[in-house]
Amino acid sequence: MSAPAVIGADQVMAVAHDVFVAMVDGEETTLAPWDGNVPAPAEPLAAWVDVHGPWSGRAVLLTEQETARDLARAMLRLDPDAPVDHEDLVDAFGEIANVVGGNLKSLLPDGGTLGLPQVADAPPAGSADAPSEAELRLAWRGRPLVVVVHARPGAGPQDPTATPHPEGSTPR
Repeated sequence: MSAPAVIGADQVMAVAHDVFVAMVDGEETTLAPWDGNVPAPAEPLAAWVDVHGPWSGRAVLLTEQETARDLARAMLRLDPDAPVDHEDLVDAFGEIANVVGGNLKSLLPDGGTLGLPQVADAPPAGSADAPSEAELRLAWRGRPLVVVVHARPGAGPQDPTATPHPEGSTPR
């Protein structure tokens, strides 16, 4: 089944903006479109969540690990120089992906279910090969953050390839 027309860059940007206002930055967010090409992260961190149902897809967030740590600090309302342990980093970055995915799922006319958020050093195997519905190159506090929504044709709730831990990924 092809993706509904509601999953587009404008909708993904609106969801990302709302999530960052509500969870990260407060009333005014520093999330904005990135100008130009996004540099490849030296120490990448990816978080994603799968949507299963009549339309199946995946919302993926990708950034530098240090940016993800700063996101965790902002989300947890920590001082800018406070340490962020591994568990808090994974929980916070995964929760941002989870809320983005959940809000995107709510845009779908037939709903569906949301998988568990996953966090790893790279997006899951096969994500780059999946059709992209929307790819946003964003800047958060001047640092790159990429949000990609992939369609997953043929992946439904009973499909074994739609597990939360795709083969080849390294959940954190």
